[in-house]
Amino acid sequence: MVRAFLLLAMGGAEPPSPAPSPAPCRLLHAREFGTPPATPHGDPPGDPPLQRLRRKEQLMAVARQVTSHYQLLQSSSGCPPTPQHPPDDPSSSQDPPGGIFPLSPGDPFPEGLTVIWGSFVTFLLVFICHPQENLFLAQITLRRLAPSLRCLLGADVLLRPELLDLLLDQLLPQGRVMFLSHRFLQVVDEEIRVKMIAWNQPHRQPPPRGGSG
Repeated sequence: MVRAFLLLAMGGAEPPSPAPSPAPCRLLHAREFGTPPATPHGDPPGDPPLQRLRRKEQLMAVARQVTSHYQLLQSSSGCPPTPQHPPDDPSSSQDPPGGIFPLSPGDPFPEGLTVIWGSFVTFLLVFICHPQENLFLAQITLRRLAPSLRCLLGADVLLRPELLDLLLDQLLPQGRVMFLSHRFLQVVDEEIRVKMIAWNQPHRQPPPRGGSG
């Protein structure tokens, strides 16, 4: 199961420096799946602000680690990154830059988890997965999510968080990783396009009743 999805903005280019530091990351969107584990002392009913702040800090800690891995990949390549468009075929051998790394228990979540990330155009897409998850299938899902974001949302991804959540509900129902056939993806893309058209339609005022005389 995928514990959370993160959408990050890539940091700017680093200035020349003997010890460059990772460019700051910007968390654009976060979506959690399932019920977060309770604290050792138990949580009161509802979702208090302190609990929400703690979860946000955990997600930001993962975002910083992903940014560090991305910057390390940049520096090891020896050349500035160029925009990478995700392949339309998830099985393509031309994978966009990305990686997998583990999160030790307590850093920052109580349990050990696995992070899968990939860089697509100007975004970093991140899955935070439970250790028992099929990581190969999760990677394919992450790679297939990227072209759907590019084709359906484009630059409006920040202005349409509801469409992003709708796409996640289709491809990751309750955080479950599924096998995504080409036909299934076509149906999902078409459904979201229809909703986009409906939401973009201006609200028309009903015609006035009666005559004008």
